[in-house]
Amino acid sequence: MGVPTSGDPGTTYDVLIIGAGPAGIAAAVYAASEGLHTVGIEAEAIGGQASSSSLIRNYPGFPRGISGAELTSRAFEQAGLLGARFVYGGAAGLRTSGDESVVALRDRGEVTGRAVIVATGVSYRRLGIPAVDRLVGMGVFYGAAAAEAQAMSGRHLYVVGGANSAGQAAVHLSRYADEVTLVVRRSTLTETMSAYLVREIEAAPRIQVRYGCEVVDGQGEDRLTGLTLRDRTSGAAATVSAEALFVLIGAEPHTAWLPDSVLRDPDGFVLTGADLVGPGGPPSGWPLERPPMMFETSVPGVFAIGDVRHGSVKRVASAVGEGSVAVRLLHDYLDTV
Repeated sequence: MGVPTSGDPGTTYDVLIIGAGPAGIAAAVYAASEGLHTVGIEAEAIGGQASSSSLIRNYPGFPRGISGAELTSRAFEQAGLLGARFVYGGAAGLRTSGDESVVALRDRGEVTGRAVIVATGVSYRRLGIPAVDRLVGMGVFYGAAAAEAQAMSGRHLYVVGGANSAGQAAVHLSRYADEVTLVVRRSTLTETMSAYLVREIEAAPRIQVRYGCEVVDGQGEDRLTGLTLRDRTSGAAATVSAEALFVLIGAEPHTAWLPDSVLRDPDGFVLTGADLVGPGGPPSGWPLERPPMMFETSVPGVFAIGDVRHGSVKRVASAVGEGSVAVRLLHDYLDTV
């Protein structure tokens, strides 16, 4: 399903949705169902990070769970049946032209819309170990601790990372698993983790911490069964049994293509709504009398939803919810331009 590019200068869509993960597809479903002329633009594959999850157990309506790939492919089909169009080709730039926004596509010209929804998501930093990354969704998870926690009941699992996200995951998972081992490259947690989390981890009977340690290999054919850990000081390696591995070593939002006028936090996540409004009001350069709406960025008519947004909740259902809310706000915006 292609879209007109710069070869069709007269075509202007109501909304351009950049990214086809759960947030972007949900926005496409709601926008198209409500009569908006909608196009989605995806750089890589439909479904985003969610498509790598072998079983999502906490999505409403699927009591026995559903794979991320099936869930997102169904929503993608639904959006198409409702009239949304999609094109493969990442966004390379964004500029405004009067009341319209123009998105440059990689090697495919430009697409114009009256509004834009940025739902480009993130890439979780990987260990770069083939035997481990081959088992993603089969016992190996990147940034999915909350969604998989209940399935960890009675298991012995490992969490890699030394920052707050890893600490929070370890504490949460320990409520279900028999034993959680936190693997930390440094010799201490105090330099990279909040003091309250360090205290919680130290007091948790089901959490062990292996300092100065790293994962160097993994075992298992159809599911993770073991890990090889190496002491970073002595170089000694040992293989341990492991029923799951959660890797939380950071995420990089896909925002490098956005102009400087779209404000981001120090980690590159897009600021929206109330996060843009300080003691002095909206950010410098904000052209309207009203403040930015929820999910609206520092550029009027450009919204951001899902994992790419600062402060988002990293769950599929939350991403879908943000997609539906963004379309509601989109109507309010389009009614004023």
